[in-house]
Amino acid sequence: MPSYVRYPIPGRCYFFTVNLAKRRRSLLVDHAEALRVFIRTVRRSPLFRIEVMGVRPDHLHAIFTLPPGDADFSTRWRLIKVGFSRVLPATQRRSGSRMSQ
Repeated sequence: MPSYVRYPIPGRCYFFTVNLAKRRRSLLVDHAEALRVFIRTVRRSPLFRIEVMGVRPDHLHAIFTLPPGDADFSTRWRLIKVGFSRVLPATQRRSGSRMSQ
């Protein structure tokens, strides 16, 4: 697996690719409205811009622009992932770390 380094520079624009743990699933499009809800919620506090986002069945790409003085992209992604994981049907397998948050 590649080891990417994102330097936390406040106010910058960042590109992300986020994958499902099981790449052959289609959870992101099957539960697109839940994903939208958590992205909107996280976007409001603290505020940041999503320049563009492309959602595929098993992964998504996004470009975020953070406000001046703010470089905390990792907390934003954590909140989106945790919120989305919690609303998945009980029939979907979730990792122990996702269920404990």
